[in-house]
Amino acid sequence: MERTLVLLKPDAVQRGLVGTIIARFESKGLKIVGLKARTFERSLLEKHYEVHKERPFYGNLVDFMSSGPVCAMALEGKDAIAVVRTLVGKTNAREAAPGTIRGDYGMSFSNNLVHASDAEDTAKFELGLWFSDAGELSDWTPADLEWRYSVKEEL
Repeated sequence: MERTLVLLKPDAVQRGLVGTIIARFESKGLKIVGLKARTFERSLLEKHYEVHKERPFYGNLVDFMSSGPVCAMALEGKDAIAVVRTLVGKTNAREAAPGTIRGDYGMSFSNNLVHASDAEDTAKFELGLWFSDAGELSDWTPADLEWRYSVKEEL
């Protein structure tokens, strides 16, 4: 099983899409192992997006992400990183395929509703930032695990 970070950005919160987006991940069969929502400290956002610090959009991105509440989630599942990235769709929501979260609900390149870790090392780093206390993450087994996966073949 793999874990990944998903951030529902301020535009998703402001538009009342948090429940709808979470339902997409849960319906796919991903398990929520961490969840919190609030307006996060600017220092956390700067550290999270530090890889983009030299890029022209960095300041606007940090401003946007600190403009209101964000819902941070740790999701778990088989190949969770790739599965989440597929569900989210292309960064530019106008180019995202119908059926993806951005394709169905977005129209912007910058205000694109969701951040999702792009690789295993990134997910590990980002989960450590957003869920730095191990007690914020829950280890549990869904009662319907055998209906989500072919346990004998896939797990």
